[in-house]
Amino acid sequence: MNIAWKEISKNKIKFTILGSIIFLVSFLTFIISGLSNGLSQDNAALIKDLPDGQFYMNADANETYNLSRIDENKQATLLKEHPAATALSIQMGFVNDKDDKQSSVAFVTSTDSKLFPAVAPGEIILDRSLEANGIKVGDILTNNQFSGEFIVKGFVDQQKYSHAPVAFISMINYQEIYRVLEMQLVFVPGQDKAQDIASLQAFSNKDFLNTIPSYSAEQLSLNMIIWFLVAISGMLFAIFFYMMNVQKIGLYGILKALGVKTSRLFGMMWYQMIVITIVALGLSVALSQGFAMIAPEGMPFSLTLATTVQLSVLFLVIGFVGATLSGLQIKKIEPLQAIQQGEV
Repeated sequence: MNIAWKEISKNKIKFTILGSIIFLVSFLTFIISGLSNGLSQDNAALIKDLPDGQFYMNADANETYNLSRIDENKQATLLKEHPAATALSIQMGFVNDKDDKQSSVAFVTSTDSKLFPAVAPGEIILDRSLEANGIKVGDILTNNQFSGEFIVKGFVDQQKYSHAPVAFISMINYQEIYRVLEMQLVFVPGQDKAQDIASLQAFSNKDFLNTIPSYSAEQLSLNMIIWFLVAISGMLFAIFFYMMNVQKIGLYGILKALGVKTSRLFGMMWYQMIVITIVALGLSVALSQGFAMIAPEGMPFSLTLATTVQLSVLFLVIGFVGATLSGLQIKKIEPLQAIQQGEV
């Protein structure tokens, strides 16, 4: 490893350029991953924060929860068979404050459940993001489709749906606003395998997320960018180390002639790759976490420790594979031929 470290010390500019490229690519990947996770939470935190289970929707709704109407008898049967289950409905809407300032919300109502806050008729519980609009506990809110008034009973954290803050209201108020008696969905938590129920279609949590308009398209686009960046970083490793290996064919020939094994030459290359990658990733992680603290208010950005570790490990694996592929030529080097080539 001394030889590998000495080479890094003597060629600081060359290795700094490679490290800078890896830093920029990994930093951009962390930022986009943070935005992807943030948008995902902003789009579907209400669903993502639920435990694993099964959503049941009317099969005639063509996987569109807005069109789903659960038969009351089937809903009652499901809730009786599964005491932890809940029936729920979600509809986009808005509320007006005392100054008639309008805020978009996603109205959510459910049967009695530990999964959602209990709300009495005339009460409303809001996502905390609405506090930024000046709404406080005790305020009176209205809706032009609702004959009464809502009194704000409290706030909940990170409850978003379709990029709108969630507003929990009672079933009675929901039915008056949307002129509908049936619920849209039944959620059974802890159910790994869906039941076969006539006229109902089951969705896992992940499958249900894809029924949310824009969710799958949004996440697919961002994930493709992330994977492209990871692939580009692997190609950069392969190209850069290939060019270095070509320049060092004569040196490798001499080392092989002196009895240095091919595995040791690979070890030198891997050592250099690991040093460069760890330094570049360390800077990327520090700056991306710093970005989370200075990101503009309202920007959906969430870069968790788990995601950071997963991407860092992925970069190390990609770097290892790229460097190893570029080093396959080392095995083919014949000492005498390489020395002669190096002299030319």
